[in-house]
Order: sequence, then structure tokens, then C-alpha cells
Amino acid sequence: MELIQATEQDLQELYSLYRRTAAEMKNSGLNQWNWGLYPTEEMIRNDVERGEMYICRMEGVVAAAIVLTEQADPEYSGVPWTGGIRPGYLHLLAIDPPQQGAGLGGDLLDDALQILRRSGCDCVRCDTNRENRRAIRLYEKMGFRICGNVSWGDTPGEVYYAFDKPLKRETPMWPIRMLPAFRSGEETPWGGDRLQKRFGKETGGKLTGESLEVSCMPGYESTDSMGRKLPDLIQEFGEKLVGKYSDKPFPLLLKLIDARDRLSVQVHPDDEYAASNEHGKTGKTEAWLILDAPEGSEIVYGLRPDTSLRQLREACENGKALENLLRRVRVTPGDVCYIPAGCVHSIGPGIMLYEIQQSSDITYRFYDWGRKDEQGNSRELHPEQGLAVADLKCAPHPMHVSEAYGVRRLLTEDSFTLDVIRCGGAEFLPEPGEFGILTVLQGELTLRWESGELPLREGETCFLPRNAPKMHLRGEGYAALSMPNG
Repeated sequence: MELIQATEQDLQELYSLYRRTAAEMKNSGLNQWNWGLYPTEEMIRNDVERGEMYICRMEGVVAAAIVLTEQADPEYSGVPWTGGIRPGYLHLLAIDPPQQGAGLGGDLLDDALQILRRSGCDCVRCDTNRENRRAIRLYEKMGFRICGNVSWGDTPGEVYYAFDKPLKRETPMWPIRMLPAFRSGEETPWGGDRLQKRFGKETGGKLTGESLEVSCMPGYESTDSMGRKLPDLIQEFGEKLVGKYSDKPFPLLLKLIDARDRLSVQVHPDDEYAASNEHGKTGKTEAWLILDAPEGSEIVYGLRPDTSLRQLREACENGKALENLLRRVRVTPGDVCYIPAGCVHSIGPGIMLYEIQQSSDITYRFYDWGRKDEQGNSRELHPEQGLAVADLKCAPHPMHVSEAYGVRRLLTEDSFTLDVIRCGGAEFLPEPGEFGILTVLQGELTLRWESGELPLREGETCFLPRNAPKMHLRGEGYAALSMPNG
């Protein structure tokens, strides 16, 4: 079988082929094609005149046809495609009903992909009705993936799956809009409602402390727009998505935090302690970017000078006495606070912040301010583990972010880097290294690259793959970019 360009001499056979295929769809209960509305004789004739209609013949008769084009339909503009800079498109794939199920579709697609590849396309895109099981099986068998939905005006109410596939090894991946997981209720008794009110997060109306924007934590995995979990995306795309972390534990966790009340006084272990005492887990170093803080807001940022281990132990045994050993520091929106492993810390009431950290859930609580749940129970404390890892001399100072436009590197630490981007028109992003995590913190910005763009509202996060195209932000706003380091 070989695909060849159709000519005007093939038109009558093509009309007949598409009429029979549309009738077969309708007889099987599939509301995808309606001959005379879609497709029409005029559409087919135009495709032939443009040289975009291809056919294959069996025993001299047109047995299948397909349209191959580099022109995108406007309905495709909002689809979160997987990647590609120069896409080709498949439309109007028709196989004569008596020939269906005999493997002709796979051969036809193979030939079609070769034609698009030779024309310089680096990816291919198409769609089909979500009820068209035969077409879905064919596309998935040929290595296409569902990447979103698309709607067509001639079939209102019908949902179509959008598919794509790279045609070259070097085809770049597009950024991925991420949907968060949440920690709320008893897990974050200090949480508030601003993640929903300010950022429009779908928290279900619960008081919610944490929006896990990019997470591989079991039970709290973030997802793409189709509901695929980040660990599954990493398994699917490997090095193209996360570079050397394709076969290593995912290293970072990004959160947005709303502290209606103060968090517990806590500390985190370093990698060495966690590996030895927490079943091989990693430790936890983190950094905060303060987004909102009432006037006079404070955080706990280390211990008071000259605090001894004995004093700390005795204070832990006495509960409230610990408050006298805490080093309190004022913070305002725009402050950056680096929290290395071993630093005793707590977020104060009313503060919202962006937190980038190692991907770890290990927290040792010293003190929870006497807080009790509705049953009168206190949360578990971990004084012995906390005493074992606390750095008594750790007393960092916040750093304030400049309001100048541009990209500014704020932190380069062992586990991550943190850049802030203040955009007043257009700003090019640093290359993401192994991968990057971009979050819009103020305003509305559009991430753009050759042949694509992704609009992002305040509070939205996208994942930047390792082999993403060169990107820039446009608009008026403020964003943060975190990447692994090491």
C-alpha cells in the first residue's frame, strides 16, 4: 500500500468513499461525521486542490484517504499539545467499511507519518470523537497519546480527544500546566481559605493549608490537565521531561501555603540523618518567598543566641517554655527566607508564601502552641528527633526581592535554585537544566515559545521539561522559577 496525492480525477471516488464511511459511522451510533455537513464535497475538493488529500488504491479502487496538512484549525489553539515546533496534522481519515479491521489503518498512518516527516514536520496532531473506539485504538497502537479535548462547531456537545506524537528524537516538549494536590482539614489545622479566594484553587471549600503544585509525594501527586500523575508522566517521557532524574527519585516539592494560624515549631533533618534514621529518605531543606503578610508579621527563624542543647531539651519538656528560646523575625511581602536542614522555624499567622523544598515529608515538631483538635487531642511531637538534628547556631536573615524588572537569581543551594522574574513586557527564561517549575505569583502572564503559548493566571504553575524550546514570558506580573541543582 502506498499513499499518493489525489487529483481531480479521483473526486467522484472520494465523494463516494466519504459518503459510505459517514453512513457506517451513523449506523454504528457514532455522531462524528454527517455527510453534507461534515465532510462535504466542497471540503474534499478544496483539500484535493491544495494537494493535501492522499489516497491509496486496492485493486484499482480508492480504499482509503487522508488529509495531511501543516495548517492548524483555530479550534486546536487551546489544546495542551505534548510538543513540537513545526506540526503536521491528520484529518478526514477514511477507510472503506469493507476494508476496516484488516490492518489498513496502521499501514496508512505509517505512510502518512513518513510524508510529514519528509516535509520537515517534527510532530503530528489529530483528533477523534471520544466514542470512536476503533480510531482511538488505532492511534494509541501507533504511539499517539491523548493530550486534551477539542470541540467542533458542527457537532455541539460532542467531545473529541486531541492526539499527538513526536516525529523526531529531538522534538522539543511543551511546558505542562500542573494541577495541584491539597493538604487540608486535620492535616493542616492552621490552614485558611485564601488558596481558593486569591488563586481560585479548587479546595472544595475546606480550610486548606497547602497546595502541592508540583509533587511526586505518594497520595499527593500533582497532575496534568488530563489527570495523569507526575510520576506517570516521568515514566512516560523519561529524560525528555526530567533529564537525569528519569531514573532517580524526583528531587523537589513546590507548595503554596496559607497560614491562617501559626504552624508548629519544627525542624527537618539533613540527607545523612534521614538516610540513616528514616528508611533511606532524603532530608529537607527549603526556601520561602513571602507573598502576603499583615503588618508586623513574624516567623520563627532559628533560636535565640547562646541557646544550649540542655536549655532546649528542658524547654521541650516544659512545653510553653520553648517560646522564650525562639528567635522571631519580621517579614514583609517579597522577603525570601532560606531554611536549611537543622534550622528551627515556624510560619506566623496571616502569612501566605511560596515554598520550594526537597521532596521530603519529614517534619519533627518541637511545639504546637497548645493547639488541640475538636476531640481535645494534641498533635504528635518529636522532641528527641528534633534535638538530634537541630542546629542551635542557625540564625539566617531574610533577603528582600528587588522590584526591578528582569530575571534575578536569588538562591543557588545544594538542592535547588530560585529565580524571580518581574515582567513588564517580555522576559526570556533561563534554560531549565534538568527541568524547571514556573509559578505566576502576581498578575497574568503568557509563556511563549516558537509555535506555542500557555497563558497563566496568578497562582498557576507549569512544568518546564528538560528539552523545552527557548521560552519567554509576556505581560505584566511576577513569577518564580525553581530548578534542581545537583
